[in-house]
Amino acid sequence: MRANWRIGSLFGIPLYINSSWFVILAFVTLVNANDVNAMELSGLSPALGWLTGLGMALLLFTSVLLHELGHSLVARSQGITVNSITLFLFGGIASIERESKTPSEAFSVAIAGPMVSLVLCGLFFALTTLSQSLPLLEFLASDLAKINLVIALFNLIPGLPLDGGQVLKAIVWKISGDRFTGVRWASASGQLLGTLGISFGLLLVLLTGEIGAIWLSLIGWFVLQNAKAYNRLTLIQQSLLELTAADAMSRDFRVVNANLTLREFIEEYIISQLGLGISQTYYAASEGRYRGLLRVSQIQLMERSEWDNKHLIDIVHPLTEIASVQEKTPLVQVVKTLDTIKDPFLTVLSLAGAVAGVIDRADVIQAIAAHNKLSIPEAEIKRIKAEKTYPSYLQLGAIAKTLVPQDYAQTQK
Repeated sequence: MRANWRIGSLFGIPLYINSSWFVILAFVTLVNANDVNAMELSGLSPALGWLTGLGMALLLFTSVLLHELGHSLVARSQGITVNSITLFLFGGIASIERESKTPSEAFSVAIAGPMVSLVLCGLFFALTTLSQSLPLLEFLASDLAKINLVIALFNLIPGLPLDGGQVLKAIVWKISGDRFTGVRWASASGQLLGTLGISFGLLLVLLTGEIGAIWLSLIGWFVLQNAKAYNRLTLIQQSLLELTAADAMSRDFRVVNANLTLREFIEEYIISQLGLGISQTYYAASEGRYRGLLRVSQIQLMERSEWDNKHLIDIVHPLTEIASVQEKTPLVQVVKTLDTIKDPFLTVLSLAGAVAGVIDRADVIQAIAAHNKLSIPEAEIKRIKAEKTYPSYLQLGAIAKTLVPQDYAQTQK
């Protein structure tokens, strides 16, 4: 079953609905329909009550959509790409490609959503006063005014992932000068609020027997899990900035004589490793100098009649022409570079221009895990090396894109 369905776009931003959205749509429709039918308006049929309930539910989610659009348009005004807006069980979420560059810009993006909700509250309240002669319209406008007020106030609660948490992050960022400090404060606040929400919701169920109070626990669980996710993301981002290529590289390469013929190289180094599952990287050197990188696949595509006539030095790729980084290159740049090349690895060069090591995606994952004292099974590392891609739960390429120049400078202070 598909998790998200694309329903169109708004201002060029793709719009999606999550499968969980249908659950809450049905629930809100049911509640609103019962409220409308309980008004006992003359001439109002139950079918019209249900239709009105569905309309109110759709208007509710339109309000949520406009709330997220507020975030998105302010982010786009800062040159930030907005990948999508998705409606789901707990409301909506705007997926943006990177952070704002300054605390004030981050504050603007965060506060935009609640401000849109407050404006909608005002508009619906005004409509309420203008439709007093139409009870059904007055009821609808009054209900939507209250809902938008709740959306604004709830989202201003100071804990991630809520907008109030983003506001808190921006304020602490401004005071401390460090975005990551802001995230840690807002994440801690979100985890505390989430835990309180879960506990209070369960307590209400036990004390009152009202099963509907479990909704508060579900919201608390959502806040808690996402606050933890923000904290984990921050640890990974900091690792990408603090670690260098030298911290992650391996020495899983061999240096061979550049004067060997292709046949000598194949027989001495390749055939001897057949069936062992060894994937080796080779560099050729002669007269005390690195001559370049060897690509075994290139040799295998050549006519075998050439194997005796050509030497490794004839086919090497000079170090100046291959994808490489310096030992002191930040890991975030390593990740970005890996995403732009065809080879699954980078050559790491010393200050003297010699080969210091090689680094691939599995090496990056291992370095981050070691830095944060995390345990990753060896089988998982082997899988990453074999598939030459990051695991689905840790897309470092996308995470690296969220970092901005100010983050780089912060780690160098």
